[in-house]
Amino acid sequence: MSADTLNLAAEGGGGLFTPGGPGFEAPSVGIFFPEAWSWGDYGAGSPYLGGITKYAVLLLVATALTLLFLWWTTRKQTKVPGRSQSIGEIFFLFIRTQISRPMMGVKGDKYLPLLISLFLFIFAMNIMGIIPFLQLPVPSNLSYPVGLALIVYITFIVVGIRAHGGVGKYLKSAVVPSGAPWWILPLLVPIEVISNFMIRPATHAIRVFATMFAGHLLLATFAAGGWYMFNPSAGPVFGTISVLFSGASLLAFILFTAFELVIMFLQAFVFTLLAALYIGEAQEAH
Repeated sequence: MSADTLNLAAEGGGGLFTPGGPGFEAPSVGIFFPEAWSWGDYGAGSPYLGGITKYAVLLLVATALTLLFLWWTTRKQTKVPGRSQSIGEIFFLFIRTQISRPMMGVKGDKYLPLLISLFLFIFAMNIMGIIPFLQLPVPSNLSYPVGLALIVYITFIVVGIRAHGGVGKYLKSAVVPSGAPWWILPLLVPIEVISNFMIRPATHAIRVFATMFAGHLLLATFAAGGWYMFNPSAGPVFGTISVLFSGASLLAFILFTAFELVIMFLQAFVFTLLAALYIGEAQEAH
C-alpha cells in the first residue's frame, strides 16, 4: 500500500467513504521481493555481502523447524513409544503407506529418509506464509522449489543409471517406449526426452511455486482490502457499512487462511508423491 493509505489507516481507518481519500491500492508482486537487510556499507561492492533477504531468514526458520520435529520424534526410541515417538511413527507410516509403497513398492523403503525430509521441509517452508509477522511462503520465490526439484531430478537420474547398469541403458529405457514400432520412434523419442528431462522437473518446481504465489497474493488482497474498508469515523451510516464490509473481508481472510493451510499440506504431499513416482519409474524398465 502507498504511504498515503498507510497514513490514513494510522489515523483510524482505511480510505472507504473518505472524501478525497486515496483509492484502494491492491498488493502487487512487489510483496514477493522484500529488500535485503543490510549492515551498512560493509560488502556494498559485492552482491553476496550486501545484506540478507527475508527469504533466507525464513529458510533457516523452516530448516530449524524440520530438524526440531525430527529430533523431537526420534530422541527417545523405546519399545513402548511415548507421545513424541508415536507422532513420529504415525508420520512415518503415512509417508510409507500413502507415498512410498504405492509409487515404488518395497524398494522405496530405502528412500523414506529423503521423502520424509522433503515433505517436512516443503510444508515448513509453506506455512511461513500464514505465521504472524513472518507471512511469506518461501516457495513463492521460484529459486527454492527449483533447487528442490533439481535435487529430485539428479536423484532419479542417478538411481536410473545404477538400476539399469549404465547411462546408455537407462536413457534407452527412459526415452524409447517398449514395444513401439521402429517407424514411430523418430516422433516418440523427442517427445519422451522433452517430457522426462525438461517438462518433468519444470512442472515439479512451478506447481508449488505458482500455488504459494497465488495463495499468498490472494490473502494479502483480502487483508489490505479489509483494512482499507474499515473506516468507522465515516459517520453512523457509512461507518457502519464500512465496518460490515471490513468484517466480511476479515471472515473471508480467515476462511481462505484455513483453506491455504490445507493447500500447503497438499502441495508438500504432491511434491513428495511426484518425487517418489519419478524415482520409482527410474528403477523400472520403460
